[in-house]
Amino acid sequence: TWNVEHRFQGQTDIPLDDTGEAQAEYAARRLATLRPDAIFASDLSRAQQTAAPLSRLTGLPVTPDKKLRERFGGDWEGLSDEEIRERYPAERATWNPPNGESTAAVADRMSTALAAIADTLGDGQLAVVVSHGAALRLGMERVLGLPAEGVSVLGPLANCSWSVLSLQGARWRLLEYNATSVPEPAIGDDK
Repeated sequence: TWNVEHRFQGQTDIPLDDTGEAQAEYAARRLATLRPDAIFASDLSRAQQTAAPLSRLTGLPVTPDKKLRERFGGDWEGLSDEEIRERYPAERATWNPPNGESTAAVADRMSTALAAIADTLGDGQLAVVVSHGAALRLGMERVLGLPAEGVSVLGPLANCSWSVLSLQGARWRLLEYNATSVPEPAIGDDK
């Protein structure tokens, strides 16, 4: 619901609505064809709900991981983008929420989590990581050696999109980014 309202969710534990659940089911059917070996997800309910259909289809358990949470938004949590722009223009320009988690801290946390997950896999194995747009983007930018700053090199991630990273030796490669054929809800769509 907050996505449709353009509210900053951060670590506020907002559940999926009917549209989110349908998007998760749709994405799960596509991701199951990749035959993953493991599923890791943020411990926030919306990530757990997103991972659940893939778990059902594959029979794999979902490993919850607090390190995969979205960025903590501090004073921004629950505010609309318009409210953030009005109240915090300087902080909005750099995407560093007051009393929240800095861009650098999110990039560090997420890149460490992604590397730890990769360390659990054998050669040729695939893990699906279910997390949150900003946190995933910042973590991917960090592991790829891109500047993780307020203005992103990579664009925003759509709901229930997926990206494919490969770790070859000590080098990460981005094979696919923001792939999805899941339709986004229209503004004002209350489903």
